[in-house]
Amino acid sequence: MIGVLGSLAEYERELIGERTALKRAASRNNGTKFGRPRKVDDAEHIATAARMKADGHTAKDIAKYLGVSRATLYRYLDPTAR
Repeated sequence: MIGVLGSLAEYERELIGERTALKRAASRNNGTKFGRPRKVDDAEHIATAARMKADGHTAKDIAKYLGVSRATLYRYLDPTAR
């Protein structure tokens, strides 16, 4: 009896996963964005950061100006990260 209940629970869990995946795919097709929003999404700010880096400012100063961490700054300045 416990084995039958266990297999029913496993089957139900698989169904939940399938429904979740379908809903997620439908939401993506409708334009819903998942995940944490970007801290700096403005292309102008990113261009300013690139200009500041080219002018010789340190990453620490640029990150402080934008209000982000250095790791986030490096991610925005990396052309392969997009």
